[in-house]
Formats: sequence, structure tokens, C-alpha cells
Amino acid sequence: MAGLITRFAPSPTGPLHLGHAFSALTAAHLAETAQGQMLLRIEDIDTARCKPLFEQQIYDDLHWLGLDWPVPVMRQSDRRPAYRAALSRLAALGVTYRCTCTRGDIRAALSAPQEGAPRIGPDGPVYPGTCREAGHQDPGAAIRLNMDRAVALVGPVRFRETGPLRPGWHPYSPEWLVRNVGDIVLARRDLGTSYHLAVTVDDAAQGITLVTRGADLFDATPIHVLLQRLLDLPTPAYHHHRLIRDAQGKRLAKRDDARALGLFRAEGATPADIRAMIGL
Repeated sequence: MAGLITRFAPSPTGPLHLGHAFSALTAAHLAETAQGQMLLRIEDIDTARCKPLFEQQIYDDLHWLGLDWPVPVMRQSDRRPAYRAALSRLAALGVTYRCTCTRGDIRAALSAPQEGAPRIGPDGPVYPGTCREAGHQDPGAAIRLNMDRAVALVGPVRFRETGPLRPGWHPYSPEWLVRNVGDIVLARRDLGTSYHLAVTVDDAAQGITLVTRGADLFDATPIHVLLQRLLDLPTPAYHHHRLIRDAQGKRLAKRDDARALGLFRAEGATPADIRAMIGL
């Protein structure tokens, strides 16, 4: 894929582990093979959990692995105006509303006998639409996407997957999106955006043509494609790679310091050792 631009986009909420190494090295390999480019993006919009120490550790660990990237690096904490502009555009389309529900409110609504078993979407239980017609004006409330109105504007969506797990085109009907995704949060009251909105806006701003990330985010992709359509942004191809798991088969998490790259490095491991550990 000539001119390929992909990215590695970690959050500085803890040290990088073997799973991050696999993702970064996979993105770098895809870019190198296509004579393209891998960009680095720091997803630090959650300023309460993100720490400068961890951000510097990201740079150190990636350089140690032999990776490089163009500078300056995009940082989400610098891009709040872009997220506000996207929210304003979606509001002008009439596809957003304010929601005051707490997680407890949502659990209670979904546990009502008439609701049946709650459906589970990419963000957990599918929101029952409690605030959809409430007309809340509280500026501190969360902002949700009215999925019924969104799909009425966009229709079906699809994306092309290039990863080895589920290659090919993946189409999603409006009915599927309404039933299985629902009214997702576009902006949390404490952050001013959400993962879904931020990555959609940022991938377009960086000119990403191939999104490289873990298979755990595959089910979120139709949300991002829908937002791209609503915001008139290009839809890249996607490459969802396998996840690195521990001996019990659990996906690695940042709290699992025993597999942190910095610890391996301090114990004398080499980049070649890391590649062997993750099957590269």
C-alpha cells in the first residue's frame, strides 16, 4: 500500500508492556513493508490518570526497541478545540443529546423486567435511551449520539480489515447499529470527549490510511466509521492484530508490571529477546 501511514497510540497511564511492544512493532513493520510511515500519538486526554513520567517512558522504551517517528508527536491533551468543533458539528446535525444518567441509573433501567437481558455493545450494556427526549441543558452532562438519527443520515457503514484474524470487508446495517451499539457517549462530563470521538478526529488529522491496533478494538470500528461519515472524514483501512496474553490466557494490562518493558530492559533483556517473547 504505497503512501501508507499508520500509527501507534499509547496512553501514558502506566509502563508499556509486551502487548504494546507487539502493537508498535507490528505498526512499524507494516509501514516499513509498504515504504510508508508510522506516527506516534500520545492519547493523554485523561489527564487525571496520565503522567509525564509514563510518557517519557514510552519514548525511552520505543527508542530502545529500535523505533523512530516524526516529531512533534501529536498529544490529545492539546486537541480539545478539535474535539469541541467535532461535537458542535454533530450537534448541528441534530444527532446529539445531553445525558445525566449515572452508571447506577443505567444498571437500574436495564434491570427492569420489561427490558429483558441487557445487550452488550462495544462500550458495555447498550444504553436504554433514558435521556434521549429529556431535553437536558446541563453543560456538565455527558453528550451521547442519537443512533437512530445518525443512521438515518448515514445508512449502512462498512470497513476493510487487512489483519489476519478477520480479513475482508465488514458491513453493518442501520438496524444492527441501533440494536447492538446504541447511543454511545461522545463526550464524558469530566473529559470533554470520548475515546471514540478523539481517535476518529485524530486519525483524520494525522492522515492515517491504516489503523493498526489490537483485536479487542475490532467491535468499536463501526462506531468510528459512522462518526467519519457524519463528520465527512475519510475512512482508513484497519489492521487488528492478535493480543499478547499471559500464561492464564488473560490479556496483558498496564497494572501487570511484571511484563513491563522497562523491567525487562533493567534485567538485561535485548530488543531481540522481546521480539522472541512476542513471537516476532
